[in-house]
Amino acid sequence: MRVEIQPVMLTWARERSRLDLAYFDRHFPKLDQWESGDAHPTFKQLESFAKATHTPVGFLFLAEPPTEVVPIPDFRTVADATVRRPSPDLLDTVYLCQQRQDWYRDFARSAGDDRLRFVGSVRVGDDIVRSAGVIRKVLGFDLDARAQLPTWTEALRRFIEQADRLGILVMVSGVVGSNTRRKLNPQEFRGFALADDLAPLVFINGGDSKAAQMFTLAHELAHIWLGESALSDAQASAAPAQVVERWCNQVAAELLVPLAAFRAAHEPGSELRAELDRLARRFKVSTLVILRRMHDSGSLVGATYWEAYEHELARLREVAKGAGGDFYRSVGARASKRFARAVVTSALEGRSSFTEAFRLLGFKKMSTFDQLGRTLGVLF
Repeated sequence: MRVEIQPVMLTWARERSRLDLAYFDRHFPKLDQWESGDAHPTFKQLESFAKATHTPVGFLFLAEPPTEVVPIPDFRTVADATVRRPSPDLLDTVYLCQQRQDWYRDFARSAGDDRLRFVGSVRVGDDIVRSAGVIRKVLGFDLDARAQLPTWTEALRRFIEQADRLGILVMVSGVVGSNTRRKLNPQEFRGFALADDLAPLVFINGGDSKAAQMFTLAHELAHIWLGESALSDAQASAAPAQVVERWCNQVAAELLVPLAAFRAAHEPGSELRAELDRLARRFKVSTLVILRRMHDSGSLVGATYWEAYEHELARLREVAKGAGGDFYRSVGARASKRFARAVVTSALEGRSSFTEAFRLLGFKKMSTFDQLGRTLGVLF
C-alpha cells in the first residue's frame, strides 16, 4: 500500500536527522524518487524512515514542516548568531529530562521535601565574586581539597556529588537516553538547566571532555541559583551577547578558579605550556579555563590570548575520548544517582510500577533493575 505524502516532509525529516547521505543511499535507495514525487513509499517504508530519522510518523503527514523550538530559553550561539534548528537528539534529550523532572517533583512533594531556598536566590547583575562565593559555600566546594584529587574525572565526580547532596538532579550522558547509537554532539550544545525549587535539574553533555564538563556544570548551576531554565553552549572563552549567559560564564569561572587564588598561584614568567598544565592540575579545570583566567588577570591579553586559545582548543580536539565505564554506574550518572535511587525506591515500595521505573531509567530487564539497586545501595 503506497502512501501519498508531501515530498517536502521527507526532505525536512532527512535534513532534520543530520544523517549523512550515504546512510540514506544504503537504507532508503528510493528516497530521491520519494522526495521528487516520482514514487511513493509504502506505509511500512514510511515507518522505517520515521524511525531512522527519529521523526514522529504523524509529522510526515503534515502539509508543511512544523516549526520546532526547544521548550526552554535557548542561549546557544555561533558567532553570536542564535542557533535556529535543534536536532532530534537535542529535543528528545530535553523532553526526557522534563519527564524525569516532573516525576521527581511529584516524588519529592509526596515525600514532604522542603523547597530548596537557594534556587532563585541570586539575580543577574549581582556581584560576581560574592555570587560565586555563595554557591561555593552552599556546595561545600573546597579548593584545597580539590587540588588533592588525582584526576579531573574524580574532581568532576566530587562536584556532581556535592550538587546531588543539595537536591540537584545532575544527569551526565553522551547519548540520547540509553541509546548508544544516538550520540550527542557537544558542538550543538554542552548542557542545560531546568530550574525548579523542588526538582532542579542539570544536564551535561557527556560527549565533551571531563574538564570541559566541569565548566558546563558550574555554568548550569549558576542558572539554577538564578532560578532560570536555559539551554547553553557554555565555553570559558566566550563573552556572550546575552547578559544572562555572560553573567553565568563569569560566575562559573570565579566558582572554579577564584581570581584572587589564581593570582596567588600563577607565575606569569613561566613557559605557557607548563604553566597551563600545572594550573589546570591545581584547580582541576580545563586548560581553556586557565587561559581565560590568565586573560582576566591581565597576564595574557589581546591577539596573544586568542591565538593561544585557538591553539589549545585545536590541541584538545585531537585528544582521544576515553571508553565508557561500568554499565550500572553509567546508568546512575545518565539519570542522576538521586533520581535513580528515588525511582528504584518508589518501585520497591509499590508507589510506582516496575514498567514505569524501566521507562524512566532506560532499560527493560528486572536483573538490570536489581543490579542497579545494589550499585546504588538501595538493595542489599
